[in-house]
Amino acid sequence: MIMLLDFEQPIAALEGKLAEMKKLAQESQVDVSDAVLALEDKIKSLKKETYANLTRWQRVQLSRHTERPYTLDYIKGLSPTFVELHGDRNVKDDKAMVGGFGELDGQTVMFIGQQKGRNTKERQFRNFGMANPEGYRKALRLMKLAEKFNKPIITLIDTPGAFPGLEAEERGQGEAIARNLKEMFMLKVPVICIIIGEGASGGALGIGIGDRVFMLENSWYSVISPENCSTILWRSWNYKEQSAEALKLTAKDMLGNKLVDGIIKEPLGGAHVNPDKMMKTLKKKLLETLEELSAIDSEERIMQRIEKFSAMGVVEE
Repeated sequence: MIMLLDFEQPIAALEGKLAEMKKLAQESQVDVSDAVLALEDKIKSLKKETYANLTRWQRVQLSRHTERPYTLDYIKGLSPTFVELHGDRNVKDDKAMVGGFGELDGQTVMFIGQQKGRNTKERQFRNFGMANPEGYRKALRLMKLAEKFNKPIITLIDTPGAFPGLEAEERGQGEAIARNLKEMFMLKVPVICIIIGEGASGGALGIGIGDRVFMLENSWYSVISPENCSTILWRSWNYKEQSAEALKLTAKDMLGNKLVDGIIKEPLGGAHVNPDKMMKTLKKKLLETLEELSAIDSEERIMQRIEKFSAMGVVEE
């Protein structure tokens, strides 16, 4: 059974009534087909209305749904032949950052992304999707490997942020992310970045510089999470809803501010409701974009990438 969020309870209540009605009709042989159709239409309308008018905080909640597909789910769904590569050749293999070669409709690509865990043991193993410096150095090593063999790069972003621990800072967390930003601008191969869940702070930016940056419909992208923003401004997590509204962190907000290049629609109710449909939608978008980017000369692609990010933001003198 899929875990329900607070705003989904009215829909679940109607679905419960529908199930009871169908069971009653089956047991008593009473024809209630008209009532069933009417209730199904009502549920469909309520779903459309609910998910079309979600608040920013409710989008954040959907992006964190425990059954939402994670990076490895997408990679293995898109490329059953995926071969994971490990280590940064310096410190260790960061389990929060995964990557390797795979095939996308017969074309070899490099997949890189942050991986979360579904239970307590997995979350500890993956460090809650928060990479250390060696994770970003591993990602860069794999990007350079893809460039060497002239293979496109696809990054899947889903992190509450880079790991903020003392050891991470001692090993150069800021430098590792900054180097990735610099190097990703200059990669000669096509780079596509997809925010599939949470895209927080430098942790997301460390693998977020691409020719095309897309967001799934119920993902978010911001310099800080609503809870941490609330903690800094009000010394409490109680204002996270107001923080989410102020941050304007949804896919629609990001597209409106020209910080991303497009939104990938999710199945009604979120990617976790119909992962197979989500996978097909994402695959179609990736193939279309790869075809578009492959037709552009590498030097021209780099210049377009630089100009796109240079045009972001406002400078006042």
